[in-house]
Amino acid sequence: MNIPKIRSVIVEDETAARETLKNYLAKYCPQISVVGEAHHGRMAIPLLHELQPQLVFLDVEMPFGNAFDVLEGCEGLHFETIFVTAYSEYSLRALNQSAAYYLLKPISIEELVTAVNKVQEQLHKQELLDRNRILLQNLKEPAPEKRQVILPTLEGFEVVKMEDIIRLRGNGNFTDIYLKDGSKKMVCRFLKHFAELLPEPFMRVHRSHIINTRCVAIYNKGNGGHVTLTDGSEVEISASYKEMFLKNFIH
Repeated sequence: MNIPKIRSVIVEDETAARETLKNYLAKYCPQISVVGEAHHGRMAIPLLHELQPQLVFLDVEMPFGNAFDVLEGCEGLHFETIFVTAYSEYSLRALNQSAAYYLLKPISIEELVTAVNKVQEQLHKQELLDRNRILLQNLKEPAPEKRQVILPTLEGFEVVKMEDIIRLRGNGNFTDIYLKDGSKKMVCRFLKHFAELLPEPFMRVHRSHIINTRCVAIYNKGNGGHVTLTDGSEVEISASYKEMFLKNFIH
C-alpha cells in the first residue's frame, strides 16, 4: 500500500543550507516530498498560501521577515513546522514553551530524522495542536507568566498558562506539575527541562522542586527553611538555594 508523502516546503535564505537539507531529506526521510522552496520570508508567505503544505522547514532568522513574521502572515493555514535555527536563548525558550520541533544549525541527520518522524506521527494521529498559534501568542504577550506552555503528558499534550502553575516536583524521568485548580499533571520531561524553560517568577529551590514565587504564602526559617504555598503544600528550601530565594523577596 502506498502511503502518501508529506507535502513539505523549505524556507531558508542560504543556498548551501537549503541544498543540504534537500539532500538529507531525499536520502534519509523518504516520507517527505519537497513541493516548494522560498528564499526569504516575504517570498514564503504567498508560496505557503498557494501550496498549503503539511510541513514547513522554517529558518528562524532570514532577510525580509523572520520565521515568526512568516507564521503571522499564514494565520488560517494549518501546517506543522520544523524550525531551523542557530543557537539563540530567546528563540529556543520560545520554541520549547510551545513544544515546537526545531533543529540547530548545522543540522544533525539523526535529529532531522527524529523531528520528521515526530511530525509524521502527529499527522497520522491528526492531533490538532496548533503550536504555531500558541508560539505567536506567547511572543506577543509581554508578561512571561501569562504565556502558555505545552505539556507533553502520557496521554498527549495539554496547554496551560504559566501563571496557573503553583509548583513542579521532579519524579524520576517525569515531572509532576501542580496547578491552581488542584489538578496534577505528570509530564514526560526531566525537572531540568523546566528549570531552563520557565521564566520568573519560577525559581528552583531544591534539587527536586521548582516553585512559582508568586504562590508563596509563608516562609519558615531553618537551615534552608521551607515555604507554604497557596494550595497548602510545603516545599523545602535547600540551603544552597536559600540566598537566591530570599533575594527574590528583598528589594
